[in-house]
Amino acid sequence: MNAPRRRADAEENRARIIEAARAAVAGSEEFKLNAIAKQAGVGQGTLYRHFPTREDLLAEVYRQDVEELVAAAPRLLAEHAPLEALRRWFDRVAGYAQVKQGVFAAVEVGVWQDLTARSLGPIGDAVTTLLDAGKADGTVRADVDARDVILLLSCLSRLDAWDWEPRARHLLDIILNGLRAVPAESRPV
Repeated sequence: MNAPRRRADAEENRARIIEAARAAVAGSEEFKLNAIAKQAGVGQGTLYRHFPTREDLLAEVYRQDVEELVAAAPRLLAEHAPLEALRRWFDRVAGYAQVKQGVFAAVEVGVWQDLTARSLGPIGDAVTTLLDAGKADGTVRADVDARDVILLLSCLSRLDAWDWEPRARHLLDIILNGLRAVPAESRPV
């Protein structure tokens, strides 16, 4: 049996709440539910009907970001060469990592451990899809796998908010350059 569909206005309210929460998490604002309700243009009762707890809202923001990140990999590969698709996916990773950092700072340890455990598989699958395409066309090193990339991407979680803008994309460029296949004639002997 399927769950009942929400009314269109309820879906719109829910989407606005999630967007307001995402903006609060990614920005420097304090994560207060009454401010999120106000930003979303809904009452607190509406917010609590959709998300009974702060953790419920934060978990949904995180889950949606993971879903969007994972879904982006095949779309980017359909539109771009593998290495360019990987570069564009890394651009999305930067935004995702900033939200992830904010969510994890705002929730209990048990909640973020559960969120991480559920997201690693789908994100690893997306990374594998991108790496395999790059390996197939010779632009990505043959000796890397998704775990290597995920470990390297974890460095983003160590950035302080004040250091995010000048460093995040630079670090992703370094990672991307490290993933590039080196032509045989350029390899050291």
